[in-house]
Amino acid sequence: MSCLPPLEQTLTPAQSGEELELDEMWSFVWTRKNKVWLWLALCRRTRQIVAYALGCRGEATCRVLWSRIPASYKISLCYSDFWAAYAQVLPPEQHERSEKRGTTNHIERWNNTLRQRVGRFVRRTLSFSKTDEMHEVAVRLFIHHYNLNRLISLC
Repeated sequence: MSCLPPLEQTLTPAQSGEELELDEMWSFVWTRKNKVWLWLALCRRTRQIVAYALGCRGEATCRVLWSRIPASYKISLCYSDFWAAYAQVLPPEQHERSEKRGTTNHIERWNNTLRQRVGRFVRRTLSFSKTDEMHEVAVRLFIHHYNLNRLISLC
């Protein structure tokens, strides 16, 4: 995992007026009772994942996600659903909460892509991570691969 460059190096440079879509999705490690939430921030213009965090569904993991967003993207307008953690962490002047229709459709579509391409994120599956570390490795590898492919297609 340490061989991969920082996620920020897989991104196109931020432009003024960027918009981010934020969402979270569940998966599990070893057993369904051990839920792990994947928090994501996606750039609407490039469709690249600018940051992610794995953890619980609470405010602490949302803070980790916010801290991982590159500084050049942190000034962006952020769209999310009505989950309370977003309102507690994101600056109110940059945060817009809305229904899942319209303002978060790109991140919801990305979640479907992840579930389709990575077996351990399928809701009913025989594929699963046995450790938190391997779960993070699978997520990180997929996001890096996805971002680099988007970077090539944007050039």
